[in-house]
Amino acid sequence: MKKLKVSTWNINSVRLRLPLVLQFLKDQKPDVLALQETKTLDEFFPGQALKDAGYTHQLFTGMKSYNGVALLSKVPLEKIDTPYWCDKQDCRGISGRLPNGVEIHNLYIPAGGDIPDRAVNDKFGHKLDFVAEVGKFWKKMKCGKTGRILLGDFNIAPLEQDVWSHKQLLDVVSHTPIEVESLLKMQAANDWVDAVRHFVPADQKLYTWWSYRNQDWRKSDRGRRLDHIWVSPNLKNNLKSYHILKDARDWQQPSDHVPVSVEMKF
Repeated sequence: MKKLKVSTWNINSVRLRLPLVLQFLKDQKPDVLALQETKTLDEFFPGQALKDAGYTHQLFTGMKSYNGVALLSKVPLEKIDTPYWCDKQDCRGISGRLPNGVEIHNLYIPAGGDIPDRAVNDKFGHKLDFVAEVGKFWKKMKCGKTGRILLGDFNIAPLEQDVWSHKQLLDVVSHTPIEVESLLKMQAANDWVDAVRHFVPADQKLYTWWSYRNQDWRKSDRGRRLDHIWVSPNLKNNLKSYHILKDARDWQQPSDHVPVSVEMKF
């Protein structure tokens, strides 16, 4: 494998938006696509349509109406056991190993509800515990020579320029100081490299999500960078390019997230 293009996309129902997934695969041709919020039981996952599109290697786990993650690959993908984070079997993680040994870990971090206070909002507490547990897990795991990729919807925009207004969103779930601190600790636990920010300086605005509530999302551009691709330090020099497909937010019946891709060479 001389090159590897990996993409991540919170699809917000893979069955509803299957035509969009197929369009993306046809146009962008990633080697591996990680999906979050597939929102379907495994028995109803549209595997055959995706196989017909060339993505014959598939790993997925899902539940009715909520959560769900999948890895779709053109190349063989060996399943790696994934923990049940916070002792909940809620389909928020799935992992695979490519033929060159590189591991891909697809993660869907809880959104956390609307109130950034764990004392009154159990969902927010769950989010913080989830991030902390993932960080502790990776701190114990040594990275092999082949490297790892951690990607998905992390539901946290960590940098000031990852949101449309740092000051106005400081008390809004996804950009609160405690969430940012938690995610940066999780990143530091395994010295993960933020692959997209490797190409885009931290002082430049960068978003992957725009709310459905914005009627003219492009004009208002009140976005957040919630979707991430991280790589282990030994893969940093393999990074060659990135792409955020902003136009996907304008597709018919779109997800509120857009695909994020990184290309690597070996």
